[in-house]
Amino acid sequence: MKALSQPLFASLRGYDRQQLGPDLFSGVLIALLSIPISMGYAQLAGLPPVYGLYGSLIPILLFAMLSTTREFIFGVDAAPAAMIGAVLASLGVTAGSAEAMRIVPVLTLYVALWLAVFTLVRADRAVDYISEPVMGGFISGVCCEIILMQVPKLLGSGTGTGELFELLEHIFDAAKAVNLPTAALGFATLAILLLAPRKWPKVPWVLVMMVLGGLLGAFAPLADRGVALLAAVPRGLPKLVLPDLTALPFTKALVATLPVAAVILAETLLASSGTAQKNGYRLNGRREIAAYAVCNVAAGLVGCCVVSGSVSRTAVNERNGGKTQLVSVTASVTMLLVLLFATPLIRFLPVPVLTAIVVNALIGATEFGIARRLWRVNRVELGIFTGAFLGVLLLGAIKGVLVGMVLSFVDVLMRA
Repeated sequence: MKALSQPLFASLRGYDRQQLGPDLFSGVLIALLSIPISMGYAQLAGLPPVYGLYGSLIPILLFAMLSTTREFIFGVDAAPAAMIGAVLASLGVTAGSAEAMRIVPVLTLYVALWLAVFTLVRADRAVDYISEPVMGGFISGVCCEIILMQVPKLLGSGTGTGELFELLEHIFDAAKAVNLPTAALGFATLAILLLAPRKWPKVPWVLVMMVLGGLLGAFAPLADRGVALLAAVPRGLPKLVLPDLTALPFTKALVATLPVAAVILAETLLASSGTAQKNGYRLNGRREIAAYAVCNVAAGLVGCCVVSGSVSRTAVNERNGGKTQLVSVTASVTMLLVLLFATPLIRFLPVPVLTAIVVNALIGATEFGIARRLWRVNRVELGIFTGAFLGVLLLGAIKGVLVGMVLSFVDVLMRA
């Protein structure tokens, strides 16, 4: 229990006042970047966009309070949100429906339950034994599946559903009835987000495109051209509500959320441990997992999807000089002000711009770099990566990770 009883706000002990300016600036920037990103991820998970903002309020404040990391940023992130969306799809639940809003917070609480179990069994010691090809293929498959779901929205249609062949059919149908202004705006935004950072890497391009898109939505007749704008985002704070645990059978919910919890554990703990090692300190792994569990309980109680570590926002934080969890505290306070005073402005954001921001983030979350390296050094593990990847695309998220694990187990037996 000693590992769980460390003081709160550990990164703020002996705080250097010279760090105050960079931490405050980085915190405000992280919150502004989180507006379009977390709203898009909430939609990936099957929720209305505003729930992404809720996930960037209380959970990251709790993370700042409980975590032993200094620089790492927590919040709604791509792969876990996409996995929740894939679970909804496997259940036949329509994204954005009332049923989705009932089920997603329940899934979030079950993820928190798994993370609590991982804390008790000291699963931080087992992270090093998770097969990289299985994890990489699984995450890449989920990201590609969700990208294919988003392509029809870039063409002016609704979100695609199903597995690979159904998704391709949705894309072909959307292409037959494409809305040209929507497609032009969406693909132009995506091209800028993919190419501009190579020449100007320090510019927060996601924030730039959000502002430009909002100005277009406010002053250009986009709606007259068939370009959809976001629905009005309600002003005010989230309400604390206990999710309806009867919305899903206990066993089905446990099975569906185990891969999500495992991905949060592995990705976040490995990434935050690497960040800590790079900056010259060590994390308390067990305390970190407990913090993940508490943050997901908080997310579930405000109706949000799962929350986890964000490598991309952590990179932004480090690039702007943030070095303590005062960054997360500042980001949480900034999001509070946004929810209280600025949400009416969000309704001007064009849907294709938000969709392009999400697709760009999903492209960045894929792990194809692992596949390129395995091609050179280990073709058997490349086959495991490919099996997990194709398993997700063809069979769904849960069956896909099972395919990868079976292939990995067979490889171990063959070597033995």
